[in-house]
Amino acid sequence: MLRLTRFITSSSSISHSNFNSHFLLLHTATMSSSTTTTVIDDDAKNGFSRPEMYKQNLAGTVESYDRHVFLCYKNHQNWPPRVEASNDDPLPKSIATAFKARKNDIVVKTKITVCEAREEDGFFDGDVLIFPEMIKYRGLKESNVDSFFDDVMVGCKSWGGGVQDVVAGSYIFVCAHGSRDVRCGVCGPVLIDKLNEEIQLRGLKDQISVMACSHVGGHKYAGNLITFSPGPDGKVMGHWYGYVTPNDVPALLDQHIAKGEIIQKLWRGQMGPPVAELKGENDQKLANGDDTHKIKKKNVESSNNLSNNDDVVGCCQGVNGVSCCRSENFEQNKVVDETAQGSKVCWSWPALQRDILTATGILGVLAAVAVGYKFCRKSG
Repeated sequence: MLRLTRFITSSSSISHSNFNSHFLLLHTATMSSSTTTTVIDDDAKNGFSRPEMYKQNLAGTVESYDRHVFLCYKNHQNWPPRVEASNDDPLPKSIATAFKARKNDIVVKTKITVCEAREEDGFFDGDVLIFPEMIKYRGLKESNVDSFFDDVMVGCKSWGGGVQDVVAGSYIFVCAHGSRDVRCGVCGPVLIDKLNEEIQLRGLKDQISVMACSHVGGHKYAGNLITFSPGPDGKVMGHWYGYVTPNDVPALLDQHIAKGEIIQKLWRGQMGPPVAELKGENDQKLANGDDTHKIKKKNVESSNNLSNNDDVVGCCQGVNGVSCCRSENFEQNKVVDETAQGSKVCWSWPALQRDILTATGILGVLAAVAVGYKFCRKSG
């Protein structure tokens, strides 16, 4: 205000219209300076320059799971801190309630997360994305949540109450749940913009989808993101990254998505059993990180040992079990069977029938050999 008073005093001869122009310029410059200062402060406290960045080894910070379900719902700017517990958001709350109530019936280690609905790209409120099966169901409502859990989550079969589509390409989910944690609110939207910018430059808009998602755990590792993309063998795996900055985006696209190479410095873990670290023979530094390694992905098979950790709090945490819901393209040999340790091993009936016939043939050959041996001994 003092600066403005001096300006008026020393410029008394300025016409009224010129004064308005000068005042507007001064006001705009002041607002611009204030905005810039705010952005710098946000980045230093909660963004990519905050002191906690790179303070912890990220590998092993993801608990084991085998299936990830994403509910498309509204926009990340509209999500309350606990979207799964909000009375104003009945659909996520209904799913979270059903998830907790049916946890003992679900044999698949599952995480459920909210992601943004984006109608212009074909993702509507109530759409459900399931990975690694690469399936999308349309039309989930409060009234049919129970049937969805009966068929898909528990029954490991197609949902009779919804329209099923197959999704293709690669998906990147970025935590931008700002009302839950300011760090994700600062870092997430910036990463989404940078990812979309680099994807557009590479002409990959039709092959890679970037979506904001709710809390996935580990706010202190923001920017957090999860990638789902086919590996060299065609199998889709979910990989988690933390401490991701805009400078890391080109490597994520060119190394991880395009070539299937892990960026070790940023890697938190993957879908499947816990993995402390992925080792590779050709470790080398990447240009976007001081100690970043690029390592060929290893497809780790799901463990058959059931975990006793049944803590489920809200919509974004998992129930423990072993998957029997793989896509036919990936896991054609799986159905549920009990083992002595309480594990669940999955085999399909065609494969089981083939194995039985093979075993029967082997037993037949062994029996014939035994009879021949006895006959030779008698003849001798």
